[in-house]
This record gives sequence, C-alpha cells and structure tokens, in this order.
Amino acid sequence: MLTTWLNCLVDMKKAKDENTEGQILDAAKNVFQAKGMDGARMQEIADKAGINKAMLHYYYRSKQLLFEAVFKNAFSLLAPQLNAILNDDSYIEDKVKNFTSNYISFVIKHPYLPNFIIQELNRNPDFILNLKDNKGFPNLEKFRKQVAIEVKKGIIKPISAEQLFINILALNIFPFVARPLIMTFINTDKAAYNKLMEDRKAEVANFIIHSIKNT
Repeated sequence: MLTTWLNCLVDMKKAKDENTEGQILDAAKNVFQAKGMDGARMQEIADKAGINKAMLHYYYRSKQLLFEAVFKNAFSLLAPQLNAILNDDSYIEDKVKNFTSNYISFVIKHPYLPNFIIQELNRNPDFILNLKDNKGFPNLEKFRKQVAIEVKKGIIKPISAEQLFINILALNIFPFVARPLIMTFINTDKAAYNKLMEDRKAEVANFIIHSIKNT
C-alpha cells in the first residue's frame, strides 16, 4: 500500500515537472521570438511562465541553456519529418512534393520557427553543428545517390543534389522569413497569406519539378 502511494507521489511530481517545463519552454519561445536571445530577460520569461525566477533557474541555470532547449525542441519537431522524406524510397519528384507539403504545413502551424532558426544561426553560426549528430538530423546521402541515378537515367536534367536541395529550401523558406515584407508588398492579411502559402505547396513543387524533369 505504501509503495503504491509513493509511486503515485512520484508520478504526480513527474507530471508537475513536465507541465512546468512545458510552460517555461512556451514562454521562452514567445520571448525569444519577439526579442531574440540578446534582448530576452529571464525575469520576463519567468513572469510569462507564471513562476518565479528561482524556479526558472532550477530548470535552466542560464539563458543560453534555456535558448538551446527551445531551439532544439523547435528543430526536433521539423527535422525528423524532412529527414524521413529525404531517405524514403520515393522518386525525386515525389520527394519534392512531399518535402514542400510537409514543410509548409508545419511552418503555418509554427510560424516563428524559420526566423527563430535563422536568427540564431546569424548570432552563432556554429550552433547548428551541435545538432548535427542528433537523431533525425537531415541526411542528404541517399538524396545525393537518387539524384545522380535519376540524372543518369535521364529522368531529370543534370543537376547536383546540393543545388537541387538549396533550390527546394530557398523556395520554401523565403516566403516565411520575409512574411511581413511580402504581406506589405501584396497588401494582404494573415488569413489570406496563409491561404497563399497553402497554394504554394503545389506551386513550388510544380515549379521545381518542371525545371528539372526531362519531358
């Protein structure tokens, strides 16, 4: 009976810890997104999370550690999905379609992510190297081999895997990174812009496929 009671207490504490940590990460994400790493303050993050600063430091001893946790959490949501597409057995044409569709769907739900990643890479270019060995980090090796095979077979025009991958990234990432600028240029609101991004799933995929496919 005592053992059962103790186990319940442990489970309750674990659930409480996970809930508090989730609140911290959500609050930190919002503050870092708005003010960047340098402009963010631990007190503001604690206030948004509904805890005191001492409690925040209990979970994360420094702002850098908290930022890294937020960054890794955000990156870990997207990277495995993209890696799975790059390493499945589908043709390059299908990879382009699936990569574009998954990326745009994900970023519409997590609009802070592209600027968040680019902001940190500009501030600390070596930071991404810390993530490179993590499980699910995008690996281009199979993609390179598939591109080479399809070029050799005449399925797609001669292009390096690296150039093709950069083209895919650029066409998918830029509209989200430059969102305020583009929205101003085309004079649209958030809902209409999201619809425009949904339409880009087909537009981007077709644009890339038509540029590389042998007819």
